[in-house]
Amino acid sequence: MKTRREARFAQAAAIAWMACALASPAHAQTTTVPPQSEPVEETEDDVYVETQPSSTEQGQTRMNEAFAPRDRAQWIRDTRRKAFRDTKWDVQVRSFYLDREKYDDTGSEAWALGGSLGFKTGYFRDRFAFGATGYTSQELYGPEDRDGTLLLAPGQEGYTVLGEVYGEFLINEDSRLTLGRRGFDTPYINRNDARMTPNTFQAVLFQGLYGGDEGRPEWRVGGGYFDKIKERNSEDFVSMAKDAGAPDGTERGVYALGANYKSGDFSFGAINYYSNDIINIFYAEGKYGIPMGEKTKLTFALQYSDQTSVGDELLRGTDFSSDQWGAKAELAHGGAMFTAAYTDAGGDTNMQNPWSGYPGFTSVQVEDFNRDGESAWMLRAGYTFPWIKGASVYALYVDGSDPQSPTEYAKDEYDVNAQWAVPDGFLKGLLFRMRYAHVRQQGPVETTLDDFRLMVYYDPPNF
Repeated sequence: MKTRREARFAQAAAIAWMACALASPAHAQTTTVPPQSEPVEETEDDVYVETQPSSTEQGQTRMNEAFAPRDRAQWIRDTRRKAFRDTKWDVQVRSFYLDREKYDDTGSEAWALGGSLGFKTGYFRDRFAFGATGYTSQELYGPEDRDGTLLLAPGQEGYTVLGEVYGEFLINEDSRLTLGRRGFDTPYINRNDARMTPNTFQAVLFQGLYGGDEGRPEWRVGGGYFDKIKERNSEDFVSMAKDAGAPDGTERGVYALGANYKSGDFSFGAINYYSNDIINIFYAEGKYGIPMGEKTKLTFALQYSDQTSVGDELLRGTDFSSDQWGAKAELAHGGAMFTAAYTDAGGDTNMQNPWSGYPGFTSVQVEDFNRDGESAWMLRAGYTFPWIKGASVYALYVDGSDPQSPTEYAKDEYDVNAQWAVPDGFLKGLLFRMRYAHVRQQGPVETTLDDFRLMVYYDPPNF
């Protein structure tokens, strides 16, 4: 007869043997798992299994295990999954019609259909993300004798290009470094996105955004090197120097460094662009707003640009210098905004904007009003309709003076813009825009230019 101790030992052994049997692969093959109504997200605690023998008691933590993920490989997998889960897609469809009748009675006309498809991942290991964007513009209508709208490639040809391929590194939560081909926005290097596809650049660029919350002043800083540019209607990236107009074979990039300070309704910033042997451009802009009531605000702004040749002066083969200053006042009341602006250009040559839209206060749909010796006044009135959500309209007039060159003449321009960005309903994501400009050029014989544009953009709401 077994003793009581022997019986207890046999019972414990039987229980242990049954537990092992239940956990064996053979038993697992015959076990069924009841279906779940929805998937359960797996957490780090769910997947953690102690794989090394340890004498640490359950519920305790040794110092060498502090502050670290339990399983490094699992942590890497988790952050990778999160980066893919946080990927943002950007899809836009564009249709653009442009008809321009020029001063010399020639014309440019085209109708294009295209758009863009791009993505940007979340941050792998909370540090690195990458993205890419492809662009296309295809001809719907384009007479060969009316080329030059910049909606299509030269010869009224359609094009498709991978305009953005880049990596973005988070240095910390306020600072990031971008390397690759991407669109950027600064006063003299920007997307200039006023046709079917934007400018993009091959660059390495540091950007930082500091403060700006809890009543603190905001600092924006940036600096880097722009090596190449893809113009709006091109498939090719070319040297920044070549795009500026330097002789073939000239390979020069642009160094840029700038900062902007903002506190309340006051802001001031400056940026410098330097391209060795090509050009140096300095730009500064300040703005101050004065609230005048619950719905009324008056804002004043000043700007200054200076451009000079540098080094071997490869751009024109000789030295040059030009500058422009401008002032602007805006009065906003409810949905209405009234603007008055003045600019004055001087030096010994016209101002240049080789890599972007021009930032002058009187630069409008067709003319920039930045020729040597030219001054210009602008009056503008805009209104956002409260009873039609997303609908707005504006009209403006710019009166320019005679420039310094005896072969060029004074111009004035009238613009009208009406648009509706559908905010909700089954048309949500659609933008309809109509723009018309009429430019009159004085001279021995008065000539005119008419520019009509019709755009339809669609951004799918789910992207």
